[in-house]
Amino acid sequence: MNAADSRPDQDGPENPANVSRETWTPEADLDTPIFAAASRATQVLHKNQRLPRPPHTRVFTVANQKGGVGKTTTAVNLAAALALHGLRTLVIDLDPQGNASTALGIDRRQAGTPSSYEVLLGEMPIREAIRQSPHNPNLFCVPATIDLAGAEIELVSMVARENRLKRAIDDLAGAEFDYVFIDCPPSLGLLTLNALVAAREVLIPIQCEYYALEGVSQLTNNINLVKAHLNPALDVSTVLLTMYDGRTKLADQVAMEVRRYFGDKVLKTMIPRSVKVSEAPGYSMTIIDYDPGSRGAMSYLDAGRELAERIGTEQGKGRA
Repeated sequence: MNAADSRPDQDGPENPANVSRETWTPEADLDTPIFAAASRATQVLHKNQRLPRPPHTRVFTVANQKGGVGKTTTAVNLAAALALHGLRTLVIDLDPQGNASTALGIDRRQAGTPSSYEVLLGEMPIREAIRQSPHNPNLFCVPATIDLAGAEIELVSMVARENRLKRAIDDLAGAEFDYVFIDCPPSLGLLTLNALVAAREVLIPIQCEYYALEGVSQLTNNINLVKAHLNPALDVSTVLLTMYDGRTKLADQVAMEVRRYFGDKVLKTMIPRSVKVSEAPGYSMTIIDYDPGSRGAMSYLDAGRELAERIGTEQGKGRA
């Protein structure tokens, strides 16, 4: 055996020069996106910050005639954000698709589930239809079932058909809800009309994409008609920009156009386009429960905080 064979392999682990310079250390994970998201999630879930309670229940109708603008997503995630900060929040699902109910963890497909259908038809007091979300003790829902699809036709022949939901919400006196969000279908039928008559404030989600204001002028005209003839207290108090993509000039242009149209009614917070936000309902969760450290969750928390801090401009003058 020659001398060369007796030396340690120069390419082997014994040679310090061949030891990886990327050896893991506990500090190595501190700058990763996963660690950053986990850190944010920890701050969200363990933060004891309390938002101010409104002096009276604020009842919002979340409406937009245009579909796919993040209407249901906005209703449930704002409700979850406020509930996380200790505010008692109720979501009334008036969309026959029932996506808001699903996102809040309510099994609406179970036979005999009390729903907004029975409430609208006067077959059940709204208190009996309220279900607590399994995700938060401050978050509640009046679910929608498939029966609601026929409510539009059944309501046509009823007396004071546009006031059915308002009378139901009036019966919540003493329930001590801080916020009520009514999720509407993307149309201006009797269900949406009931929501507009029952609320004091309208929240309009608008996506930062082409034709963002398409239909909004018609919606505001209809809101003004309801205000003139059925609900003098109704007003568009809040506009939220959704599906914002900061990489495009279009998103910024749309945001500027919406702010020029609605002025200071537009929240400063914008909700980014996010796969996580889209995934969450598939797991019967809001984004705040599904991925509390994500950009989408943080944005809805910021929007909820901003909404709560606008108490000085809130329109609701009577606790439900």
